[in-house]
Amino acid sequence: MIVNLLPDFLAILQAPDRMAAYRAYFDRHRALLSAYWDNYVLDPSGPHFDDVVRTTVLADRSDLLALLARTDILALVERTVAQVHDLLTIDSDVDVVVMVGVGAANAGELVVDGRGVAFVCLEHFTGVANEETQGLGLDPELLPLWLSHELAHAVRYTSPVSRSEMRALVEDIGGYYSYWETGRQASLRELLVNEGLAVQVSRAISPGHAAWEYFGFARKQYARIRELEPLLTRAVSDDLDRAGLGLRLRYLSGGMSDEARTLERTIIPERAGYFLGARMVEPAIATHGLKWAVRASAQELTAIADGQYMLPEQASQMA
Repeated sequence: MIVNLLPDFLAILQAPDRMAAYRAYFDRHRALLSAYWDNYVLDPSGPHFDDVVRTTVLADRSDLLALLARTDILALVERTVAQVHDLLTIDSDVDVVVMVGVGAANAGELVVDGRGVAFVCLEHFTGVANEETQGLGLDPELLPLWLSHELAHAVRYTSPVSRSEMRALVEDIGGYYSYWETGRQASLRELLVNEGLAVQVSRAISPGHAAWEYFGFARKQYARIRELEPLLTRAVSDDLDRAGLGLRLRYLSGGMSDEARTLERTIIPERAGYFLGARMVEPAIATHGLKWAVRASAQELTAIADGQYMLPEQASQMA
């Protein structure tokens, strides 16, 4: 289901008291927006909530209004959802949320009350960088790339036949996705292939972009990661079956210190794990396709890369 929060946000900009209007908006959509804030911004019950809201509601939105005037965002989203459904055969409840965020992630995944959620924040897709909104200035044609990436996560986390660690962890937390708890408990192997699969889905749904755009990298960053691939592959191998938030942050997060990203006396680029994960899942996708791979366990995916895995029906035929 597509959930369009744009009218609600635009109404805030017309309200005489924008702060009060945002709080009312937050209360109306509390389950969804609390999860968004908890995972991608900060604790909405904390002392800095009002500061972030104030900056958000008072920012210049001329770039957003221009985007909405020239682009049929909902039609673009609907086409993308239909394409992903055809590619992956979505078999669980997944909502697609079109919203204006508070300058945090340009897109992301959630699970709220057992429902998968893929959201996109339009302040980042206006084509114009905006310091007041922290908008990245991404071209709106990149929206299908990022939305399909997040939909792949939602399927992996909630499909009834998904064999991923992430699905089990989401169920253990009561049908809720927590970036922090899954980061602490999921193996690095799972975290890497999880992002790698999403990258490969976005490539299938939105082909033709520069290679680095599928990872959210700058061109030089992408070139550096490719140069360091042998070192990265070697260094990560000993940690694949370990879990720990530090591993997720080192390989899959921005904002980490140089010290935290130093391997064998080399500072690795931020979020290099996206590239590693995409490489790790290529053999499984070539063998069984994306629909199967998105639901496979991390061990199944990497065993195919090592030439050690066969489907259950293949094993029974050899018995």
